Amino acid sequence: MYYTYMLRCKDNSIYTGMTKDIKRRIEEHMQKTEKCAKYTISHDVIKVEAVWETENRANASKLEYHLKHLKKQQKEKLISGIVTLEETLPEKIDSALYNKIHI
Repeated sequence: MYYTYMLRCKDNSIYTGMTKDIKRRIEEHMQKTEKCAKYTISHDVIKVEAVWETENRANASKLEYHLKHLKKQQKEKLISGIVTLEETLPEKIDSALYNKIHI
C-alpha cells in the first residue's frame, strides 16, 4: 500500500506528501530527521490532518500532485470533511481508488 497525507504545521500551513510507510514518514517529519522534507525542517509539524491509502505508487503520486495544487481554502474544506475527494477533484482522479484512513 501507498499513502498520500496532509500535515498541519505550526504556522497553519499544510504540507502534502506520499510514502509507502506512513508511520515512519510522519515520524521523520515530526522529529526533523535528516530524511524529512526541506519544507518540514523549517515548518514544525503539529498534527496529521488526512491520510489516503491506495494500492500503488502511481495513484499516490497522482493524488499528491493534485492536492498540492489546490488552494488553501480547498484543502481546509477537504480536511474538515465539508467536501470529499470526489467533489474536490472530480475530473482529476478516480476517487474509488483511495480510502481515507485514520492513524
